[in-house]
Amino acid sequence: MTKALILLTLAVILLGSVDVRATDSAKSDSKPAITWSGFLDVYYSRNLNDPSNQMNQLRNFDIYENQLGLNLAELTIKEKAEPVGFHVDLGFGTANDVVQGLLNPQTGVISPMTSTLDLVEQAYISALVPIGSGLTVDLGKFSTLMGYEAIETPKNWNYSRSLIFSWAVPYYHTGIRLEYPVTDNFTAALYVMNGWNNVVEDNNSKTVALGLNYSPSSATTITLNGISGFEQPAGVPYGKTDVGELIVTQQVGQKLSLASDAVYGRERVAGMLNVWKGVALYAKYDLSEKSDIALRGEVYYDPQGYTTGVTFPKATFKEITATYRYRPWSHLMLMLEARDDFANGKAFISAGPPLPTMTSQPTLLLGAIATF
Repeated sequence: MTKALILLTLAVILLGSVDVRATDSAKSDSKPAITWSGFLDVYYSRNLNDPSNQMNQLRNFDIYENQLGLNLAELTIKEKAEPVGFHVDLGFGTANDVVQGLLNPQTGVISPMTSTLDLVEQAYISALVPIGSGLTVDLGKFSTLMGYEAIETPKNWNYSRSLIFSWAVPYYHTGIRLEYPVTDNFTAALYVMNGWNNVVEDNNSKTVALGLNYSPSSATTITLNGISGFEQPAGVPYGKTDVGELIVTQQVGQKLSLASDAVYGRERVAGMLNVWKGVALYAKYDLSEKSDIALRGEVYYDPQGYTTGVTFPKATFKEITATYRYRPWSHLMLMLEARDDFANGKAFISAGPPLPTMTSQPTLLLGAIATF
């Protein structure tokens, strides 16, 4: 934590100096090649089950309840590939600790930082290769292609993340990404990576992924993602991990936006096939230029408890979330959210001993995100 605070302080100091240079550059009518941006995301969550461990179960970012939480402070430094550029995201806070595997979102157990890379959410070099309409090559550590939602709250319609994004897909990869615009409305991306959520390879196999993005019209986008590879560490009897995903977005008029995310995953370990699957539906309606309301409904099936870690059979989870977003100023967004999770077994903790005794979990949340 001390290292993180020191690095964050240095980043703020550097940002201040860059602001001055950017201002001077603007005065001379020349745009700086390197751009800086970021945000600070904090929240307060109240779990109506009053859990004795003060944690929201089956959440991965808004994990603490009845206390102010620092979800994520992120600093982005990047340069557009013309023809060579780079992208760096530095992350500090609970969300980054979960993504990097330093914090168990179910138990709250924190591991010490083991590498300076734990503060790096993304860091990759980009090159635009003059082949056809332009092949983009990224090399380094980057966020996953899987999932409709994102690690950064400002990119999502809801504050809390879906069960699919929390448990069905990875967060990041290290490797190479090749992206090519086949036509004006169809883009293909090929990935070759060390694996799921790791920087250093832990076995002798690589993970591959394919992302296809098709827009039949300006209002509709269809995305098909697939990822496959051996994810267990060397020496463990294992089979491949395969995950397929279909994402569809639809704009209806000027104010209503719809989306869906369907995922199917499986992994064979020690001869046993583990399967997980789910579907999430989204809707967002713009109330004004400064506010909107978003709804999400979801079903997630984890019959062996392989991804969530629950012990009751044929585990099935459902959740419904309503989020109101308001931007009083251009650089501040407030989010008020109500969510209820349901399970077909005891998955949630109440005011008694820190053991799951409840089958539902209603929560309220207020989040604030300042951007710069």
